[in-house]
Amino acid sequence: MTIREAVPGDVPAIVGLVHALAEYEREAASCHLTEEQLTAALFGSTPALFGHVAEAGGAVVGCALWFLNFSTWRGVHGIYLEDLIVAPQQRGGGLGTALLARLAAICVERGYGRLEWSVLDWNEPSIAFYRSLGAVGLDEWTMFRLDGTALAKLGSPR
Repeated sequence: MTIREAVPGDVPAIVGLVHALAEYEREAASCHLTEEQLTAALFGSTPALFGHVAEAGGAVVGCALWFLNFSTWRGVHGIYLEDLIVAPQQRGGGLGTALLARLAAICVERGYGRLEWSVLDWNEPSIAFYRSLGAVGLDEWTMFRLDGTALAKLGSPR
């Protein structure tokens, strides 16, 4: 097992993992990520997305896609984990823990204050896994999203 930074040759495998996650999360029709989009986000002139992969047997079988956030209360950056994915046949072997440990190490090395992510409330296996690592749910917070028509309406000149 190897955890390393993603390289351009990993993009097809990562896109496949993202689409598999969307299917697992019952949102396959909402996932439109392409290899071109992910390549630009990770390796373009001003990347704002970062990625690590887990390799087993020479194949990419897991990934963590993340970006920086900022805590105005702490005055320091943190990491927001957008996706943590381990192929179903590889789960339970420590790859998810290893990916999260690498991101936690980046936080420690760089003085970041937090490692945060969201999980669907029905995903009990993941919730139990995260709690086993010491993560706590922020049940008093509710995530909001603007997209589609609502985003366009609010963002349009008035």
